[in-house]
Amino acid sequence: MELRHLRSFTVLADERHFGRAAARLHIAQPALSQQIKQLERELGVSLFTRSTRRVEPTEAGLRFAEHARTVLGDVARAEAEMELLASGHAGRVSVGFIGTATYDVLPRVAREVRRELPDVELELHGELLSPQLVAGLGDHTYDLALMRPDPLNSADLTVQPLRSERLVAVLPSSHALADRRRIPLSALSHEAFVMHPSGHRSSMHARVLEACADAGFTPDPVLEVGETATLVVFVAAGLGVALVPEPVRSLGLDGVSYVALTDPPGVDPPSVDLVLATRSGDHSPAVAQVSAAIRSCL
Repeated sequence: MELRHLRSFTVLADERHFGRAAARLHIAQPALSQQIKQLERELGVSLFTRSTRRVEPTEAGLRFAEHARTVLGDVARAEAEMELLASGHAGRVSVGFIGTATYDVLPRVAREVRRELPDVELELHGELLSPQLVAGLGDHTYDLALMRPDPLNSADLTVQPLRSERLVAVLPSSHALADRRRIPLSALSHEAFVMHPSGHRSSMHARVLEACADAGFTPDPVLEVGETATLVVFVAAGLGVALVPEPVRSLGLDGVSYVALTDPPGVDPPSVDLVLATRSGDHSPAVAQVSAAIRSCL
């Protein structure tokens, strides 16, 4: 049984006239008649009663029409879904976000993908550290990751720069410098610092140390925490000060002030880069579409 025979049958069942049905199908009337006869032989029943002017579905024809339309509808839906998958407008994509990108980028990405790619099933994972994201790309937990660049972990990744984020100071609201618009980083040289984990657990730790070194000091003591939101909460609790990328302002937590940093003479303002990473050689159309949506958000 061929799909073209089912299509011819349903059109004839609608038109109830060989001439009009053949015209709709763009085939010759004898060819249509042969297709219907072949279908009747395969099914072992008469599907139509024929007269010189008109054809009428038999009881078997009426029942078979229901089945034929169901099959053709299923085929059309399958074809449409495969077309969406092939074009990247359907499928499942898992995206991981470092902590700072969780606060301002994740909601925008969710809205953009929902609007532009409604048939893509998007899995969003926030508040992660870059090493976790690199590992997750490697074991296919994530298809895309918004993270900090790390040359040690990028051999099998395709990395696209998204933006550069200036570092700002986070101070308890009761701090003597909390009401300033800008301060030199050196003004915090005698403060306890709350920082992301050291070693290769977080690229932010080394970047903060580098910024402090450019300002002429090494933070001491240092309290390490895993999540950026927790870091800001610890600052609000008076456990120290911190440096964070400017988008962390969008957290809106009470008890802290975000203060811009003045640039030391001859030194570039402290900042960190945000990149979009995926596995090298990943040619998934849906991943490509979501990647484009993320880039458009930024």
